[in-house]
Amino acid sequence: MCRWNISGITAAYHSEERYKSLGIGIPLSSNRHTVGHHSEDRITSAPQFADKVCMLRNSFHPGFVAQGDYVIGGIFPIHSKQDMPDLNSTYRRPPVKCNSFDPTAFRYAQTMRLAVEEINQSTELLPNYTLGYKIFDSCAHPLTGQRAALAVLNGVSEDDSPMCSGASPLLAVIGESGSSQSIVLSRILQPFRIPMISYFSSCACLSDRRKFPTFFRVIPNDDYQVKAIAQLLIRFNWTWVGLVRGDREYGRFAAQGLLRELQGTKVCVAYQVIIPLLYNRKRILEIIQVMRVSSAKVVVSFLSVGEMTPFLRDYMIQNITGIQWVASESWITASVYSGSEYYPYMGGTIGFGIRKGHISRLIDYLQTVNPRSRLPPCSGQESLLEQHSGYMTTSSPRVAYNVYKAVYAIAHSLHNLLLCQPGSGPFQNNSCAPSNNIQPWQLQYYLQEVTFNIAGEEVNFDLKGDSIPYYDIINWQRGTGGNIEFVNVGLFDGTNPAGEELVIQEDRIIWEVSVCSASCHPGSRKAVRRGEPVCCFDCVPCDNGKISNQTDSIECTFCPEDFWSNQDRTACIPKKVEFLAYDSLGITLTVTSVVGACLTIAVFAVFFYHKNTAVVRVNNSELSFFILFALTLCFLCSLVFVGEPTSWSCMLRHTAFSITFSLCLSCILGKTLVVLAAFTATRPGDNVMKWLGPKQQRVIIFSCTQVQVVTCAAWLIDAPPFPSRNTQYERSKIILECSVGSSLAFWCVLGYIGLQACLCFVLAFLARKLPGNFNEAKFITFSMLIFCAVWLAFIPAYISSPGNYADAVESFAILASSFGLLFCLFSPKCYIILLKPEKNTKQHLMAKESK
Repeated sequence: MCRWNISGITAAYHSEERYKSLGIGIPLSSNRHTVGHHSEDRITSAPQFADKVCMLRNSFHPGFVAQGDYVIGGIFPIHSKQDMPDLNSTYRRPPVKCNSFDPTAFRYAQTMRLAVEEINQSTELLPNYTLGYKIFDSCAHPLTGQRAALAVLNGVSEDDSPMCSGASPLLAVIGESGSSQSIVLSRILQPFRIPMISYFSSCACLSDRRKFPTFFRVIPNDDYQVKAIAQLLIRFNWTWVGLVRGDREYGRFAAQGLLRELQGTKVCVAYQVIIPLLYNRKRILEIIQVMRVSSAKVVVSFLSVGEMTPFLRDYMIQNITGIQWVASESWITASVYSGSEYYPYMGGTIGFGIRKGHISRLIDYLQTVNPRSRLPPCSGQESLLEQHSGYMTTSSPRVAYNVYKAVYAIAHSLHNLLLCQPGSGPFQNNSCAPSNNIQPWQLQYYLQEVTFNIAGEEVNFDLKGDSIPYYDIINWQRGTGGNIEFVNVGLFDGTNPAGEELVIQEDRIIWEVSVCSASCHPGSRKAVRRGEPVCCFDCVPCDNGKISNQTDSIECTFCPEDFWSNQDRTACIPKKVEFLAYDSLGITLTVTSVVGACLTIAVFAVFFYHKNTAVVRVNNSELSFFILFALTLCFLCSLVFVGEPTSWSCMLRHTAFSITFSLCLSCILGKTLVVLAAFTATRPGDNVMKWLGPKQQRVIIFSCTQVQVVTCAAWLIDAPPFPSRNTQYERSKIILECSVGSSLAFWCVLGYIGLQACLCFVLAFLARKLPGNFNEAKFITFSMLIFCAVWLAFIPAYISSPGNYADAVESFAILASSFGLLFCLFSPKCYIILLKPEKNTKQHLMAKESK
């Protein structure tokens, strides 16, 4: 191989710091440990190999090198941008500065290394021989790609190759990604008849065997892609489309092919715009304006990722929506566009992607050669796995799978060449190539004839160096996190008969663009606008208790009975259960109840201790004790209303309350009758008191209370109160309450208590002006006024209060009326007993009030 003098060509300079930050060192080499004829590479840092490879300022060094019996080259756009130097030839030019590390292309290079390693470890493919490699960075530009092509022809550096001696040390080259770069690379390799296999260059122009006789590729020719796109446009009746292409060979030849395919069809091209080679924002805004005003809402794009990315940035800034994009394989599966910010503008994009493959060891290999402790460029703190997810994206390899196939195509071709038997070879005089002096053109012959299977796929090349045409049909759909997912919705199989190549699962396609209204997010539903087409709608939030957990839901669904919608209306959650628990309100009522019962017992103790005094005796001590006992039970009744309702507590609440209050009012009624009879009996000839003796008083109390007991018994037998779950008052909650069972029985017991209170009030009111210093009728009158006022206020408050609040209202009414009776009936007597004992005499109590 003749060593090229490349001083007149702009050099690309990869800084030591850049490669160190990738964890691969500069320059990179390998430790080759021979085991038979197999080799093992290990990436190490530059200081260990400074004596083997020197760093020259304008030298172009490979990123990876591995020795082997046969060496192949690899050229990948590991960096995607360049700062071009001044090309003025009057002085020595500075190097091209490559920047913007591309983790995806770096993964392609690693895939090549993995394939070589697998082949070297194989006992069936190239046994007793090893493959080596030299991998260079093209910086995604034809000029630096040219530099890489010239460098790959030489040794590890451009200064250590011999001058024109023996066979080429390089048998084949894997590269390049862009068609423009591949054209340059192929033309440089052509004089040396070195075959080249591209993994991502699809321009139809490269199929011209007269211009590119050594070019092969494992990606389909764009002639097949434009044929597939034309069939897609016809299939969906898109008859008015726009066309956006780049100003390089790829975009130019693809556009020409599409226009040729559309001739004679119903599909017309509304406009064709060209993204300039040197990005011009003013021109780009003019192009975007053409797209904005055009009635064509379907746009076909033949752009590389490098051309599409800056264009799409301005496209999004101008807020262009409503366009259905039809993408070429160059960018339809680019992970850079998977972010959620692209979906409002590019959602629903459909296009043809490179066939997906499977490389079983790839993820483990990538993690092994780039451990998390080695960091890529940036701040120096970001992990490669986190910052450059494109590097670790191996779930559906497409381009990387093409690199993998290309390496195996070379290995199988070389294997077949080495199996050649003398006398039956394909070359002159039926000769075979000597294993120690194989020429690249000899390998090309076997490349043209090779056929092998990998991962269930047959790989071979036609006479033009093209592979079997096969595409996945990709649709951009919204993922669960709002990002874009590349969903496979069909395929294009070029081996099928004409007209049957396109197979689409239309029910899986989601069209997210060219819409009158934006999609409705989960938690809302579509509401058609009156007088407008069905595609024009408003997004209405779901009502309380309803949810929608899908995009563009037509209706919201009800949650189950015991569940309620969350705040976002996207999921049903269990309803909150409420009852009069022992919280602040429940504890307050409990404490008040206990305090009331204790005060009543204290009054009982005072009366019992002073039972022989005039105040106690003159007011019928037996009835007073009965009233105090009943009041104690009334206070304690409110305790049953606190806590979770049960069958027993519900039955006890109303029956115990009604019976104890009926007992209390029966005693007061008896006392009122006694007071009224005592004063009227002073008249001559009156004999009323003989009918109101102690025995008769007990009969009155028992009879009046018995009526309430019978009513409550009938209530419990016929339709007793029971615990219920109230979901009607507040549908977001379940209120545990006691249903009264029979409303008639409930109002009967309350009505009977009211009747007793009214009778006591009337009788006490009639006796309020009877003579005496201590006329108890006045206190009974006041107590009944308070009692009636409390329960009259209770009725509307009870009816309007829900669940636990209704229980609280009833408990409050019981406590308030009990305290009213206690204080009105017994506080005056306790005042005299405890504080005015001099008035606790029969003479004083029976004396008439002075007028």
